[in-house]
Order: sequence, then C-alpha cells, then structure tokens
Amino acid sequence: MSVKVTTDIYKVFVLFLRMPIQAPQWTDYLNCPVCCREFGAPPRSPISLSCGHTICRHCIKHLHRKQCPFDQTVIQVEPEDMVVNTALLQLVGYTPPAQPYHPPNIQALPERDRQAYDVIVKSMEQLAVYLKYCSNANNNLAGSRLSRPMQRKLVTLLQCTLTDEEGRGRAARAARSLGERTVTEFILLYQNPQQLSANLWAAVRARGCQFLGPAMQEEVLKLVLLALEDGSALSRKVLVMFVVQRLEPHFPQASKTSIGHVVQLLYRASCFKVSKRECDSSLMQLKEEFRTYESLRREHDAQIVQIATEAGLRIAPDQWSALLYGDTAHKSHMQSIIDKLQTPQSFAQSVQEMFIALQRTGDPAELIMLSFSLDRLANIDASPDAKSPTWQQLAEVMNSVKEVVTSLIRHLQIPTAYRPSKQSQSSPQLAVSTPTHMS
Repeated sequence: MSVKVTTDIYKVFVLFLRMPIQAPQWTDYLNCPVCCREFGAPPRSPISLSCGHTICRHCIKHLHRKQCPFDQTVIQVEPEDMVVNTALLQLVGYTPPAQPYHPPNIQALPERDRQAYDVIVKSMEQLAVYLKYCSNANNNLAGSRLSRPMQRKLVTLLQCTLTDEEGRGRAARAARSLGERTVTEFILLYQNPQQLSANLWAAVRARGCQFLGPAMQEEVLKLVLLALEDGSALSRKVLVMFVVQRLEPHFPQASKTSIGHVVQLLYRASCFKVSKRECDSSLMQLKEEFRTYESLRREHDAQIVQIATEAGLRIAPDQWSALLYGDTAHKSHMQSIIDKLQTPQSFAQSVQEMFIALQRTGDPAELIMLSFSLDRLANIDASPDAKSPTWQQLAEVMNSVKEVVTSLIRHLQIPTAYRPSKQSQSSPQLAVSTPTHMS
C-alpha cells in the first residue's frame, strides 16, 4: 500500500473520530437490540425489563442466563408474568387491546390497584400516540412537532415496565424527567428569540466574562492550551499577552481586555490551579484534567450554560450549538451539558419561569391545571434509591405527565403569529447571532 493511500485512510479515520456522535432516534428503539428485528406480533412482541431495556419475547426465552444481556440485571419476573409493551407495539402499527392484559401478579392485586394499573397502561399508550404523530413531518399535526429531547424522554418512559417495583420507580423518575423537559419546551416556545442571544451575552458580560464568536473563541482556547498544556505556570498577564500576540495576525480585533475576559471565564469554570506569590502576581496552571481541547471546551461550554441558567434563560441544544460553534452539529454535546447541570431545584425554578411566559396566553384555568400536575411531578424523588410509588401514586403521576405533554402539544399547534411573546419576531436567525462588540 502506497504512502499516499495510507495517509488518505488516516485522514478519513481522523475525520470520522471528529464527527459528532449522533444520539439515536426514537425509531431505533422499535427493533429488538438482540436479534435486530422489528418488534411485532408473537414471538417478536416487545418485553420491557425492570432495568429499562426492551427485548422481544423470542430472545428473552432463549437467553443463556436469566439476566439482561446488556447490563446483567437479574430478571426476577417469571415468564408468565412478563407483559407485552403495548405502547411500543403501537408505535410499529399494532392496535392495543381495549383492556390491558393482566398477568397473574396483577390479577392478584386489589381491584383499586388493578384499576390504577389500567390507567397507567392507557396513559403510556396515549403518550405513544403523541410520540408517533408529533415526531413525523408527514402528518396532519406537523405544526406540533416534538423536539428530539422530548422524543428521547418519551421513549425512555415508554420502555419502563410496570409489573415490578423497580420498573415503577424507574417510570416515576422518567415521568419527572419528561415533565421537566416539557417545562423547558414551554419556555423555549414563548421566549422572544430576538432578545435571546443579546440577553445571553449581557449575562456573560455581567460576570466579567466574554464570548468572542465561534472561530475566535476556539483559537483562544487552543492558545491557552498551547501555553499551559505541559503543566507550565504563568501569570494572568503573561498568559493574556501570549494569546493576544499569537491571535493578532488572524484576528486584529483581539485585545488584552477581551482575551482577559475569556481567561476569566475559564477561571470561573475552575480550570486553573492558582498559586500565590509574595509581592507578585499569582501563577496559573491548567488542572491536569483540562489539558486537552475537548475537556477544556466542555468545561468552558458548561460555564456559559450555567450563567444562562442562573440568568433565567433557556436555550435549545441546537441554538446553543449555533451560538457557540456556528453550526448545529454539536447539539448532542450541548444537550449532555444541559442534562448534567440540572438539579432537583432547577425543576421548580423552570416552572416559575414557564408560568411567567404562559400568563401572556390568557388562560388561567389551564395554568391552574398545569400547576397541580407539575407540582406532583416536581415532588418525585429523582434518586434511584427512592422508594417506588404505589399503584395509586403512579397512576396520578402518569395522568399528570399526560396532562402536561397534552398541553404542550396544544400550544405547539398555535400559529406563531398568535403567540404573544413572538408577535415582534422578524428573523429567527437573530436567536443564534454571536457577539460583535469587542472591549
């Protein structure tokens, strides 16, 4: 093999490694991950396990061990108690039965609990209908398209089994997560995109930091790495001057003030180890975990997302990607940062922001209904060690999450011109503009 061919193969390999990893679409979950065949009629009926994985009945029967083949979770439910996931089956075109099937362990429940089980199953099936028709561009509800994050949260909930305690606990946590994402979608729907980027950069500047635009910011971060990646320790002044001198030939607008603001952003992100010197300026070293561009950039991005969150701004992953990278290829990366920064308290904060946005819609009755449902979802303990809900509690949770998602879809169908906070919208591109002011 010639040197040129080898070099070309290497370049292709490097480009492949640099390609952003695309999150799976919800339709990817309609195939059995063991045999790769689409779920369907017996023996390919989808069976969801307590760990959250779904496998067709045929493959479950032929497992060598009574464990999930993906995470080795022990399957404690007996085969006769395993229930077909009718919500997922509905997504591949099968009509669910009029009444949910009751395996022996559900038949043994008191009547009130059996009724609650039926409510839960029917709620899951209704959510599956929303997922199927509100994620397909070729349908009559095209105006109510659900975002990719919403679709992923929905399919995670739909894969939860209901016939054991662990599965019910997982379903409650998935419902909480879906409710939280729905609140974010409401905020994104009613905020003014013309003000979004301006408010973001104003919030960043208010912290003594600055973002210089995708291309320039990337170069600044790479130059900081060049100066400090080998463990060198420099004063802030020397580091800033190094970056400015290397940057000026390509970005004449670079200044000590603007670069100092970027360094301040990294300082806020705790990327530096600072050692003080007597009668002299402190020395800064990059912490070892941030001596690659990927790790430094992730911490940098997380700091900006954190500033935006604290300022009450909610920005969609694709908008974040456009703002910080100038493209939409990094939206999965941005979504992972958003998810990591979420806390139990952030749900309640987002609900307050959502109600401020929805008050302009003039429907107080809906707000009252949503407040009850969201309070119930926000009060779910998100810890994996939390006690599993009772059948009655889970039925109330599923009714609540269905009510919240239904409301979002109704609002998505409202023409843009009639959404109060967007009447002055002229160009959606303004939502992803980058700062042009230089200090």
